[in-house]
Amino acid sequence: MTEEITLDTLMQAKGSTALQKQEPVDVQSIRTQVEVLTPVQRARVEELKNSINLMDSQTTIQYGVGAQRNISSFSDHILAQVRSKDSGYVGELMSELVLKVKDAGVDQLEDGPLDKIPFLKNASRAVKRFMQRYEKLEVQIDHIEQQLEQARMQMLKDITMFDGLYEKNLEYFQELQIYIAAGEEKLKELREITLPRLHAEASAKGDPMSAQAVRDFEDTVNRFEKKIHDLKLSKTIAIQTAPQIRLIQNNDKMLVDKIQTAVLSTIPLWKSQIVIALGLHRQESVLKMQRSVSDATNTLLTKNAELLKQNSVDVARESERGIVDLQTLKKVNADLISTIEETIKVQQEGRVARQNAEAELAGIEEQLKHTLLATAQSRSFGKS
Repeated sequence: MTEEITLDTLMQAKGSTALQKQEPVDVQSIRTQVEVLTPVQRARVEELKNSINLMDSQTTIQYGVGAQRNISSFSDHILAQVRSKDSGYVGELMSELVLKVKDAGVDQLEDGPLDKIPFLKNASRAVKRFMQRYEKLEVQIDHIEQQLEQARMQMLKDITMFDGLYEKNLEYFQELQIYIAAGEEKLKELREITLPRLHAEASAKGDPMSAQAVRDFEDTVNRFEKKIHDLKLSKTIAIQTAPQIRLIQNNDKMLVDKIQTAVLSTIPLWKSQIVIALGLHRQESVLKMQRSVSDATNTLLTKNAELLKQNSVDVARESERGIVDLQTLKKVNADLISTIEETIKVQQEGRVARQNAEAELAGIEEQLKHTLLATAQSRSFGKS
């Protein structure tokens, strides 16, 4: 317990720098703060209050410095933790995952431009091309999934770490609360009891030096009150830090939930949908193939039926025909008659032509004989 402050002790103490006088602390506020303290904390307040000695100049300087330093260091630690946490990295992974999933959409199973050309179309080409793309993307997505899982584990550790930080912040807050409660109770005692008594003693003595000593001590009390105010500011920082810690922690929890949804639901669902899409595509390919076979079979049956009908009619028609058609016989007979008639005509014309030729030959022969006789007579007259 500190020694009671009297005018004599003030006269012996060193002077100190004066500060502006502030309004007395609200007693009801002090009582309210004390009432929320536990018995152990209440005992600690009494111990601190009794240890406060404003006659020692270091008291106003060092009072609550340890608690303030803890709050300052703790705030720096929180800031470092927040800076070191790159939640954007998780967002980038999630965005990359979405892009990869979209990049492997089932519309890749559609036929390409070349597949629409009949002689280049291949039912399995689109599936093979998609599976090759899917296998590459699956490796990339598995890598992203591993990174997300690592980020999730780190965030779970961070959540636990922030629980510890929250408890530590509460501990510092309670420590500040104890220092503030002890300081305000001490201020109440000084302003309501000690200072009035000192002013009365100085007035009774009428000594200027005594009055100055009282004023110097009152300045010390004012500085101590300012110190309590600074502790309250530190307390406010501690109060503000608590929801900040919980906010960061809740953000981590939401990110963990998102990662769990992606790793445990989205990715497996996407893979299962790919399998279903492939199965449906194969079913569609088989259905198209079956439809083509059915169409080809129907076409073949129709054409065969038409050909069978035509062949049957042609065979029946041919079987009913004779070896030689009547029209053919008529034409052959007409041609034969015409040939005979023309042959007879030619023979007759030849006979007439020969008769005429014989008559002409006889005339020619007669003329030749007459000419030869005439020539012979002419030669006889010339010799005589």
